[in-house]
Order: sequence, then structure tokens, then C-alpha cells
Amino acid sequence: MADRLHPDTIAVGHGYHPAAHHGAAKPPVYLTSTFVYRDALHAKTAHEGHFAGRGPEDGADEGYIYARLDHPNMQMLQARMAALDRAEACAVFNSGMAAISTLLLSLVRPGESVVHTSPLYGGTDGLLNNLMAPVHGVTAVAIGDAVDAAAIGDAVDRAPGRLGVIWVETPSNPLAGIADIALIASVARRVGARQGSPPLVVVDNTFMGPLLQTPLEQGADLCVTSLTKYASGHSDLLGGSVSGRAALIEPLRRMRTVMGTHLDPHGCWLLLRSLETMGLRTERACRNAAAVARFLRDHPKVVRVTYAGFLPEASAARATFERQCAGAGSTFVFEIRGGEAEAFRMLDALQLLRLAVSLGGTETLICHPATTTHASVPRERREASGVSDATIRLSVGIEHENDIIADLAQALERI
Repeated sequence: MADRLHPDTIAVGHGYHPAAHHGAAKPPVYLTSTFVYRDALHAKTAHEGHFAGRGPEDGADEGYIYARLDHPNMQMLQARMAALDRAEACAVFNSGMAAISTLLLSLVRPGESVVHTSPLYGGTDGLLNNLMAPVHGVTAVAIGDAVDAAAIGDAVDRAPGRLGVIWVETPSNPLAGIADIALIASVARRVGARQGSPPLVVVDNTFMGPLLQTPLEQGADLCVTSLTKYASGHSDLLGGSVSGRAALIEPLRRMRTVMGTHLDPHGCWLLLRSLETMGLRTERACRNAAAVARFLRDHPKVVRVTYAGFLPEASAARATFERQCAGAGSTFVFEIRGGEAEAFRMLDALQLLRLAVSLGGTETLICHPATTTHASVPRERREASGVSDATIRLSVGIEHENDIIADLAQALERI
């Protein structure tokens, strides 16, 4: 039924059946660490079922065992996120980085390569370059232009050994750069013909979320989302998800059990609640972001605004954006005249906007990526990707647009 419903409808109730929970109109929260067996035989069959890969979602009678392995609230959230991402299955985790780490450490073998769009979120960049490179011998290779077939092909050709994963952020963090998912998927298939099996195309969909972009429908194998951001929407919890084919998700669930990166019942319950208003929040934040971006574009102390809605007409990036996105999102960057000192002066003058990392909350958040989210990225690589000391990231919330603009206007006067 979910494939016939609008995503806004799916976000409200999919994955929860009141009849299975004493008729409660809303999901109960199952605050238990362990589950009681009916008898000794039930305990045996429950464990046999778990290790055979069967779970409560398969209609099996084994039931639940231990909350790290599975629990009812996690089942509800996974069903809802799978439906929103148009996927067969989903695994949820206790943070976005838990999802990313579990995925990459599970799928990329020592000595393999990962080709990726650039820039990357600082946490993903650090995992690839500071852990997987020195410890596992994994080579990370950046794509120069993720909407250009030649540039994608060049990155693939420069990747030594077997190519395990093509990692795509679109829009990228923090510059909101666009990548052509369908084009990258076609390159992955050609690589598969050469090396025997294709690299998995994984898209980090955090900047858009499932209401504005569905990467699996564009040809991606897996869709990763930091649920901390737009899905939560209130800056009060951490979570992450990976959606895709069941054959790819099941190994991630097993690794999640071993690594202990599952999402707890209360976190799942909060996300189920928050998803219900994601459509309303997304619509309001996107409308505000468009107004704020126009204001910044016309301000004399702003050099550049990197906002998807401003992509040049007739450009490859614009054509890709219009084909695969339902909106421009509400997180983007702008570059001021000056450098770190001027950026700090402007940020310290803000009165309404909150100086903090993260994005997608009801409140407008602003930060200086070079010294926060991307501080761990070496300066040379950071600046080559377009993140300078003058770059400021803005996640526009749902306050009144005039108040957001007024606060930015008075703060920019300090430059």
C-alpha cells in the first residue's frame, strides 16, 4: 500500500498498527532492555530464528529477545523509513555517523578504494582518511565534478585496486554541490563489468531527506540519512538510517548488533513522532531559505551564495537538480567579504540565530565550517574543495523569515 501513498501520508502512520498494540492510537514506547520468553522452547526458537536471519518483521513467531538485537519501536521506524525511501528494507542506528561507520566498515574490504564526491561531511572524511586509510589500507579518491561523466570516470580510473563503494553526498556538506546519481550509477555498472562486480553506489541524503530526494529511484544501491537532522527536526536526538535492498540491509543489521550501534526505543519513538510533521517543517523551512538566500545574494558584504535554487540555467548541475530533487532544501553556505576575523565578528553579533553545528531543526542554526564541522580536514584539501575561512553555513529554520533576515542584516553590518 505504501507505494500508492504520498510521502506526507507515509510519514504520519506507516509501520504502526494499533490493533497489534492494544488499540493505542499512537505507538507505545517499549522501554525494556530484554524480553521474556513464554517457555524454554520459545527461547530456543527465538535464538534460532535470530541467527537464521528471521525476525518479527518476517511474521515469524519467535518474537523479540534483547533490545540491542531488535525491539518494536525500531521495527516501526525502519518500516516507515523504508517506505519513505522507497526501499525494501531499512536499518536504523544511534547516530548518522553510526550508520555511516557501520556501513563503510562492513562493505569496504582492506586494500579497496572508495571514490567520493567532494567536499564530504567532516565525519565521513575523517573516517575514510584518518581511520580506514591508515588502518585498513583503503584509498579515498575525490571526484572533481560529480555531474560530468569524464570527471567521474577519471576518479574511477585513478582508484587503485578494487573499487568497493562510490560515496555520494548530494547536495554536499557544506557547499550544497550537486551530484548526478543516475550518471554515477551507470559508471558503477561499467566498473562492474571490468572488475567482476559493481561498486555499491551509496548516497548520503541528509541535506535533502526523503521528501525532497529519493536516491534509490535514481539508481543508488543504498540511501544514508542522518535522522538527527530533518527527520528529527527539533535538535533533541541523534539517529541515522540506511535503506536499500533487503540483501544489503540484513548484513548491516547483523553488524549493528555486534557493534552496538542500534537506536534505543525512546529515540525511535521520538523519531516516529517527529516524522509526522516533517512535511510541514520542510515546506516552511524551504520557503524561508529561498527568501534568506535572495537577501544574502543581494547584500554588498556577501561575495557568493551557494544555494541549489541559484544553479545557473542550462548547466549540467541545474538539469540534474531539477531531475532528481523536489526542492532546494534549507541548508546552504554563503561567503562573506574577508576571512576568519570578519566571519567571527559577524557570527558573534547575531542575536536570534543560534551559533551551533547540525542542521534541519526548527530553529535557524549557523556555523563557520572551517573551524567547526570541517576543522579536522587539512586546510589544503578543505580549501581545494571550496570551504574557505570566509564560508558560513546556514540551516534555515521555521521562524518568520523577516526576523531571520533582520538578524543577518544587523550582524553583517559588523563586517
